[in-house]
Amino acid sequence: MTSLRIEVHGMTRQFGGGAGVSSVDLDVAAGEIHALVGLNGAGKTTVMRLLLGMLRPTAGTVTINGQPLNSADWTTVGHLVETPLAYGELDGRTNLILAARLHGATRTQAAQMVDRVLAELNLARYAPVRARRMSLGNRQRLGLAAALQHDPQVIVLDEPTNALDPAGVILLREALLRRAANGTGVLVSSHHLDEVARVAHRITVINAGQVIGSLDPHGVDIERSFFALVHADDTQHGRSMA
Repeated sequence: MTSLRIEVHGMTRQFGGGAGVSSVDLDVAAGEIHALVGLNGAGKTTVMRLLLGMLRPTAGTVTINGQPLNSADWTTVGHLVETPLAYGELDGRTNLILAARLHGATRTQAAQMVDRVLAELNLARYAPVRARRMSLGNRQRLGLAAALQHDPQVIVLDEPTNALDPAGVILLREALLRRAANGTGVLVSSHHLDEVARVAHRITVINAGQVIGSLDPHGVDIERSFFALVHADDTQHGRSMA
């Protein structure tokens, strides 16, 4: 039986004005890339923040590698949610070494990790550049490098292709496929349906804070299927503008 890297049951968190997520069920298996898609404001980022312990759910359970959040081994997790975390006055290499050390790497291991990921994401020429002087796209690559370099068992990425040029998108795609092939479970959110369809084994659709269905990554017209699901859900709940 395939082990689950992430398992979410009934996860709920409500905010003022009716925003939030409700009764979310979601799982990611070892070796799987699972995409969470939805319109802006659908709840994708909230789901990711909840399952990473950045927010507390008001109901439901979350386990990472079979462990509840309060006892999860975070050295086995890599994530990038919203904006890349980098110290602007430090160069790219130093930022990555610090991230590796925070994930439990020794000095020697950290240096090796950084060399590998700089090459993998074509960031070597930016290693001596201070983060604050990098372009938005290269800061995004730096954040992705920090999330991927320690070969985590669980990867959670929120809109990871934001600001990336086509070459960067391809490098990220290949990096995720390699890690999934080695048993990593990957959860990635996006509103770029064509891109997630290239890498995802499963696609789950979220709308207005609830999971409303799934899409076939190999479907003929995935965008049409997505909007049909969202429109049907909005109509059912009286949210349609039509």
